Amino acid sequence: MPSWHRLPLLAALWLAACAESLPPDALPTPTEPPTATEKSLRRAHAHNDYEHERPLLDALEQGFASVEADVYTLPLLGLGGLYVAHDPQDIRLDRTLAALYLEPLKARAQANGGCIQPDCAPFSLLIDAKTSAESTWQAIEAELAKYGDLFTRYENGVVIPGAVTAILSGNRPKDAMLAAGSRYCFYDGRFDDLDSSEPASFMPLISDSWTTEFGWDGNGAMPADQQAKLRDSISRAHAAGRRVRLYNVPDEPGSARDNLWREFITADQDHINTDDLPGLRAFLLANDPLQR
Repeated sequence: MPSWHRLPLLAALWLAACAESLPPDALPTPTEPPTATEKSLRRAHAHNDYEHERPLLDALEQGFASVEADVYTLPLLGLGGLYVAHDPQDIRLDRTLAALYLEPLKARAQANGGCIQPDCAPFSLLIDAKTSAESTWQAIEAELAKYGDLFTRYENGVVIPGAVTAILSGNRPKDAMLAAGSRYCFYDGRFDDLDSSEPASFMPLISDSWTTEFGWDGNGAMPADQQAKLRDSISRAHAAGRRVRLYNVPDEPGSARDNLWREFITADQDHINTDDLPGLRAFLLANDPLQR
């Protein structure tokens, strides 16, 4: 049984009681877009972005090109909406996908002439579905549809670009997504999908666990076999038009993390995963040829 089904009884009762009584001012109001870098950090991905003091806005201010939000649905409690949280016990009714991400992204695009960052670089919203795959995906599709041209969409074989591309990770109903004639969500693959026949118009991203696929902790030289695997995997993904992101990467500041990030840049990894937004920004500005 999924863990969200086991919400403590008191928490469930609190959520249901609050559903009708949440004060209007509990929802965060989109603010003036913060000052951002002129050139966005193409490789920078904000892991568990919603745990920062200002979800989305901190990442935008640092110039990040990709952010990640974990989402839950609560149908058993009779509550609609998509709630952003790492664990079920952290769910709050004011922290919805719309309030924390969709409305601020809409405001950002309106303020920047249709772009998220000043240089109009592509921007990704990775949505990690934590509850039932198909129903959560359907709820996400319905929510994204309210924002029209803001999001990249797939229509009968054609990808129509938008300022933001939403990629579904976590629980993903692959067959249902493939069968859809139109959709706003794109599919996050795994290393097992590196040689998939599915087009990049369906699966534009490959994500997987660093500790599962590799395991080097950044100390000493990277083992030659792991280095070769990393470079070959990214090359194969790029040949198919896909990007690559690795998670569960050691993220404590220091020389080991720097060594890992240098290998990622050398291998041309597309998204470097971090919780340390200023740390990755400083590293990329100093070391990434894409930022020069």
